[in-house]
Amino acid sequence: MFKLKSIAIAVAFACASQVPAQAYAQTSAQNGELGSIRSEIKQMRELYEKRIQELEKRLSEAEAKVGKAETAATTAAGKAEQSASKAETAASAAASARSAENSFNPAMSLILQGTFAKSSRDPGQYQITGFVPSGGEVAPPKRSFGVGETELHMSASIDPYFRGVAIMAVAPEGGIEVEEGYFQTTALPHGLTFKGGRYFSGLGYLNEQHQHAWDFQDAPLVYKAFLGNQLKQDGVQLKWLAPTDLFLELGVELTAGDKFPGSDRNKNGVGGSALFGHLGGDIGQSTAWRVGASQLWTSPKDRSYSDTDTLGGAVNNTFTGSAKLFALDGVLKWSPNGNATDRNFKLQGEYFRLRQDGTLTYNDSAGSAVFNSVSGPLQADQSGGYLQGVYQFYPRWRAGYRYDTLRYGNLSNGIVNNGAGPSAANFPVLSSHSPSRNSLMLDFSPTEFSRFRLQFAADKSRLGVTDNQVMLQYVHSLGAHGAHKF
Repeated sequence: MFKLKSIAIAVAFACASQVPAQAYAQTSAQNGELGSIRSEIKQMRELYEKRIQELEKRLSEAEAKVGKAETAATTAAGKAEQSASKAETAASAAASARSAENSFNPAMSLILQGTFAKSSRDPGQYQITGFVPSGGEVAPPKRSFGVGETELHMSASIDPYFRGVAIMAVAPEGGIEVEEGYFQTTALPHGLTFKGGRYFSGLGYLNEQHQHAWDFQDAPLVYKAFLGNQLKQDGVQLKWLAPTDLFLELGVELTAGDKFPGSDRNKNGVGGSALFGHLGGDIGQSTAWRVGASQLWTSPKDRSYSDTDTLGGAVNNTFTGSAKLFALDGVLKWSPNGNATDRNFKLQGEYFRLRQDGTLTYNDSAGSAVFNSVSGPLQADQSGGYLQGVYQFYPRWRAGYRYDTLRYGNLSNGIVNNGAGPSAANFPVLSSHSPSRNSLMLDFSPTEFSRFRLQFAADKSRLGVTDNQVMLQYVHSLGAHGAHKF
C-alpha cells in the first residue's frame, strides 16, 4: 500500500515537472520567431533608408543641373531678346523706309468688260416711251461684239486723316471720264465720315455700286428713266454711322445738281441736295437685311431732250423747273449659317417716285413744223420700280430673274392742253405708256476675279413694241480690287 502511494506520488511529481518544461520550450520558440521578425524589419529599414538616401542624392544632383540649365536659358533668352529687339528695330526702320518709298503708290485695279448682243429692235432707235431721257446712255448695248466700259481704279491713304479714290472710265468709243474721284476722311470721331469730289450718290441701293458689280448686265428701267442710268454727284457728302447693334446710317449730300434729273445751272451755290438713311441687321446666322429711304431735290434749268415732230424733223425740247425724287429700297440675303460660298439667295427691290413741275419749251430747230418755238407748263408725277431674285444654286453658278415696271402716272403738258401749240403727236417721247421688262440671267464665276453671264430680256420700253434681247457678257478684274458693298 505504501508502495502504491509512493508510485502515485512519483508519477504525479513527474507530470508536474514536465509542464513547466514544455511551457519553457514553447516560450523560447516564440521568442526566436519575434527576434527573426525584428531582424527582418531592421534589415528592411536599413535597406529603405539606404535607398532613400540614394534617391535624395540623385534629386539634389538633378536640381543642381536644372538650376544650371535655367541660368543658361535665362542668359540665352536675354541675349535672344536683345537680338530680337535689334531685329525688330531694324525691321521697323526698313518698314518705315518702304512705307516712305511706297507712300505715293496707290492700290490699282482694272475692270475689263464686253458683250455679244443680239436684239430684235435697233438699239440706235431705243426709247422709253413716256419718260426722259430716252436713248443715249440708257440704250441696250450695240448688236454683235462690243467692248464695254473699262474702269481703272486707284486708291490709297493720303495721310492719317484722309484717303483718296479715283476711278477712270474709258468709253468704248474712246475718251476718258472721271467716273469717281473723291477724298474721304478716315479719323473723324462719333462715326462721322466726310467725302468730297465726284461720287455715286447714296440714293437708293443699287446706285452706289459700279456696273460690273450688278447682278444683271444693265440697270433697271427705273434707274434709266429717273436717274439717267446712274446718278453721279459733284459735291460733298456727310455720313453718320450710329453706335448701335443694328446697322443705322444717315447721310446728307450737297451737290452741283448737274446730272439728270437736274442739269447744269451755271450759277453759284448749291444746285441739288439729298438725304438718305439705311437700317439693317441679321436674322439668326443665315439671314441679313437692309432697308432704306432717300429723297433728292434739284432744280434743272434748260434740261434738254431730243424728240421728233410729225414730219420727222428733229426737235430739241427743254425743261426748267423743280424735280423731287423719293426712293425706297430693300435687300434680303440668305446663306446657310452665313457661308455664302456654297449656296445663297438675294432678294432685292426698289421703288422710285419722281415729281416735276416747271416749264416745257418746244423747239423745232429744223423748222419743219408750223410751230418753231413755244412754251407751256409741265407737271409730271411718275413712278416705277423693280424686284429681282438671284440664287446661287451651286458653287460659282447663279441664276436670277428681274421684273421692271414704270407707271406713266399723271403728266400734264400745257403746250398740248391749251390747243394753241403743237399737238400731242409732236411729243412722241411723252406719249402715254407704262413700260415693263422681264429679264433672266445665268452666270458662272470661275474665280472671284472673273464672270461670264448670259441674259435674256423681253423689253417693252417702246410703245407697242417688244424688243427680245440676248446678251453674253464677260467681266474681268485685274489687280487689287476692294470688296463690293453689301
